[in-house]
Amino acid sequence: MTTIRREVLTLPAASLGPDNPLPPLRPLDEAHRIDDRDRAGLPRDMARQVDHEPLRSLLPVMVRDGYDRTRRARELDALVIENDRLRATVLPALGGRIASLRHKPSDRELLYVNPVLQPANFALNGAWFSGGIEWNIGATGHTTLSCSPVHAARVPAPDGGEMLRLWEWERLRDLPFQVDLWLPEGSDFLYVGVRVRNPHERPVPTYWWSNIAVPEERRVLTPADEAYHFGYERRLRRVSVPEYDGIDRTYPLNSTYAADYFYDVPDGRRRWIAALDEHGHGLAQTSTDVLRGRKLFVWGTGPGGRRWQEWLTEPGTGGYCEIQAGLARTQLEHVGLDPESEVSWLEAYGPLEARPDGDWHTVLRGAEERLEEALPRADMDTAYEAWRAHADTEPGERLADGSGWGALEVLRADLKLPGTPFDASTLGEEQEPWLHLLRTGTLPEGGPHEPPGPTLVARPWRDMLETTAATPLAEYHLGIAQWHAGDRAQAVRSWERGLVGAAERWPLLRCLAAADQAGGHPERAAEQYAEAFDDLCAHRPEAADETDEAGGDDRWTAVAAALGREAIGALLAAGRTADARAVWERLDPATRDRGRFRLAEGELLAAEGRTEEARALFDGGFEVADLREGDESIGALWARLGDEPLPARHDFRMRPDGD
Repeated sequence: MTTIRREVLTLPAASLGPDNPLPPLRPLDEAHRIDDRDRAGLPRDMARQVDHEPLRSLLPVMVRDGYDRTRRARELDALVIENDRLRATVLPALGGRIASLRHKPSDRELLYVNPVLQPANFALNGAWFSGGIEWNIGATGHTTLSCSPVHAARVPAPDGGEMLRLWEWERLRDLPFQVDLWLPEGSDFLYVGVRVRNPHERPVPTYWWSNIAVPEERRVLTPADEAYHFGYERRLRRVSVPEYDGIDRTYPLNSTYAADYFYDVPDGRRRWIAALDEHGHGLAQTSTDVLRGRKLFVWGTGPGGRRWQEWLTEPGTGGYCEIQAGLARTQLEHVGLDPESEVSWLEAYGPLEARPDGDWHTVLRGAEERLEEALPRADMDTAYEAWRAHADTEPGERLADGSGWGALEVLRADLKLPGTPFDASTLGEEQEPWLHLLRTGTLPEGGPHEPPGPTLVARPWRDMLETTAATPLAEYHLGIAQWHAGDRAQAVRSWERGLVGAAERWPLLRCLAAADQAGGHPERAAEQYAEAFDDLCAHRPEAADETDEAGGDDRWTAVAAALGREAIGALLAAGRTADARAVWERLDPATRDRGRFRLAEGELLAAEGRTEEARALFDGGFEVADLREGDESIGALWARLGDEPLPARHDFRMRPDGD
C-alpha cells in the first residue's frame, strides 16, 4: 500500500536571504527570445504561439537575490510518498520539487540528486536550484515558485489509496494549479496528474514544462527525427536527430556549448522521453497527449558549461542534463487558455531498461516496446480518466502551507475552486494591506523606515488603487500598476504626485529614476538615483548605525544594497564616477563584501582608471552569487583590464566566441 509521511532532509544549504525590496520595473531579462530571421518557415501554430503574449514584466513578483554561497547543514521539510517499488521525496517549501525518485527493487536512483542546495540566478525571479523534477508554470523560464512554498495535503487516490496533492496560485498569470502524485499498488511508475485552471472571464496565456534532471552520462531517447535547436546565441534552427553537424547529439556530452533541443514528436506517436546509461538502465517519462513537447537541455563540455555545473553543486559530484516535457513544441511559446476553462494531463515516471546504443530507429523501437510492456499507453489513458474523477476531491490532512496570495484572490473574486482550497488562514503580513484595501477601500500606511512592500498590479487591484485616497503610498502602488499595464506616462504622473507630501521620498524617486532609464534619459536617471539614495540615508534607522559592522538592520541593509547597486550602475553609465564612489562608501561593510558588490567595485575602479587595483580584486577572488545565466559582465570587465585570458573560475560563457 502507498504511504505518505513527513521526513527531514539535511543538506549543506545556502541561505535564501531576503527578497529584493524594490519592484522590478525593468524589462524582463529573458534569454529565450527568438531571432526575427528564424520566424519564417515555422509551423503556423508554433509561429502564433511564439508571439502569444510573452511575459514583459515580473510584476507582481519580487526578485529573489538575497541568497549567498555559504553552505551549512540545514534541515528541509520533506514529504515521502512510497510503495513497495518506488520512493519519491518531495520538498513542499521549494516549489514541490521531487528531490529523489528511487527504484527499490534495483536500488537505483532514477534522477540526478544534487548533494547540496545552492540557489543561483536561473528562475524568472532569481533564486533557483538544480536537481530532481520541477514544475514550471507561468512563462518561459524556471518558475518564480522555484524556491517558494506550495500547499500540500493528503487526498484519496483513484485506486483507494492516498495521493499527495500540491497546489498554489501562480502570480505572473494569476492561475491556480495542482499536481497530484500517487503510486498504484505494485507500480514501478509514479503517476502525476496536473491541472491548470483559468477562473477568469478573459483568456490567459499559459505555460508548463516538467523539467527532469538526470546524470549527463546518458543517451536520451524520444520518438523524433528532427528537433529545434536553440542556444545562447538566440538562434532557432531545425536540425536532424540524432546527428547534427555530423555528431550524435542524443549523448549530452557530445555537445560543446549549452543548448536546448526541442524534439518534433510526430502527431499520433506516444509522448515519451528516456535517459539510459551505457548498460541500458535509466528513467522514462511519458504522458497523455496534451503534454506534447519533449526537450533535452545540455550544459556542454566547454569551459563555461563545466563552470556552471560546478557552480550549482560541488566539484567532483558529477554533471547533469535535463529531459523535459511541455504543453507546446518549444519553450518559446505560450498556449492560450480560454475563460473559465482548464487544461489537464497525466504524466508517469519510472525505470526503463532498453538497449541505448545502435541505429536510432532500432533503438527507439526497442525502447518503445519495453515502455509499452512496462506501462501500456492505453493504461495511461485509463488512469487519466480515473484521476480526473478525483481531481475535485477536497484535501484531507494538510501537510504544508503555501502563500496567502491565492486566498486573497479567492476572497476578491469569490472564486470556487474545488480540490484546491485557498483558505483565509493562509493570509499573512504581505497580504494584510491589500486585504484592508479590499474590505475598506483604503490602503493603510506602513511603518516608518519600512519598504512599501509588494504591489498588486492586476486590473481589479489597479481599479481599487485609482479610487482610494491619493496618499503617497497609494500613488506609489498605483504608478507601479500603471507601469505594468504599459501606461508609463500616467505612472510617472502618479509617482510625481506622490512626491508631494511624502515623508520618505526614496521609493518614488527610485521609480522615477527607473522610468528615466527606460525612456533613454541616463543623466536624469542618475540624478534621480543619487537623490533617492541620499533620501534613504537621511532616513536611516538609528539602530542600523550600531549594527552595520555585523551586517546592519535587515530591512535597512536589503534596501540600501538594492538601491545602492542600481544607483552605482546608473551613475557610472552617466559618467558620474565620483558620485558612484560616494554611494559605494555609504554601503555597509557586509554589503560591500558580497560578490556582486565586489564586481561593482571593480567596475568603479576601472572607471577611475585604477586598473591594477581592479585586477587585484580578481586576484583576491570573489563570487557573484546571483550571476544571471548568460551574464557576461565579469568577462567584459576583465577584458577592459588587459589582454590575458579570462581565469577559469570566472568563465561562465555559454556560447561560442563571436556569436
